[in-house]
Amino acid sequence: MHAHPHDHAHDHPHPHRHGETGGAHAQAARAFLVGIVLNGSFVVLEASFGILSHSLALIADAGHNLGDVLALALGWGAAALATRPPSPQFSYGLRSSSILAALANALILLLVTGAIGWAALLRLSAPQPVAGSTMIWVAAIGIVINGATALMFVAGRRTDLNIRAAFVHMAADALIALGVVVTGVVIRLTGWMLLDPVVSLVISALIVWGTWGVLREAANLALHGVPAGIELDAIRDFLVHLPGVAEVHDLHVWGMSTTETALTAHLVMPCGNPNDTFINALAHALQERFSIGHATVQIERGDGAAPCMLAPDHIV
Repeated sequence: MHAHPHDHAHDHPHPHRHGETGGAHAQAARAFLVGIVLNGSFVVLEASFGILSHSLALIADAGHNLGDVLALALGWGAAALATRPPSPQFSYGLRSSSILAALANALILLLVTGAIGWAALLRLSAPQPVAGSTMIWVAAIGIVINGATALMFVAGRRTDLNIRAAFVHMAADALIALGVVVTGVVIRLTGWMLLDPVVSLVISALIVWGTWGVLREAANLALHGVPAGIELDAIRDFLVHLPGVAEVHDLHVWGMSTTETALTAHLVMPCGNPNDTFINALAHALQERFSIGHATVQIERGDGAAPCMLAPDHIV
């Protein structure tokens, strides 16, 4: 808690659009739920065919797809937790759970892809015959299931990192299933067993490339970094050129969740505190220009006899 004996005021412009946010969360929750049901059913189907056909590969892939169900459940849980109201213990609510879910989803996908890549490297030195028609047809079903699940997350993937992580995960699995089908068909026609590990390595590289951005952005948000697409210098320049503002310091911008951004700043205004019209206009401007919907500003006169303890940039 920082004490500021000079004349100042705390103003909290919060232009929350509860209807839009609630609708988006409800839509995301439905997509996660449908995805869990579809992929859960596919896990049961794949495991059953694996047992009946004595295919270890199918059983192993069923285990991989079970990981997909868990990842979707994680995203679903985070989407639900994000709607919970603030409490005495969590004054911001549990919005940041969506950040943790996106981070975990990306890590899970990279770990699974790493396992696939390692298995592919081992098969390069010792090629093994691929499963027969059952493997190909089950993988084809996987394309449909994973592709349909990914499509449900297309609309929200640009504005919500949690949804984008789920989209990348499902799209990657559809790509893996496609690789299995194409590889299986070509090998049955040509007998070239090395194609299986080669295609697996190429697909693994593509998945890592597509997932890396999600992982980096999720880690950045988890560390309270400035969200992607927002430039701190541009915000500082905007604030310092507001009427009556002589200086800006203690400026911080971070992600409260995968969709909401917060800001705090001290504005030095020698002429004194502005009226509510100024604060309201500032809130709307920050929302429209920088997509910052939760802004808290502190007004200071800049009295040299009582300088703000947080004025130097190196002090947090």
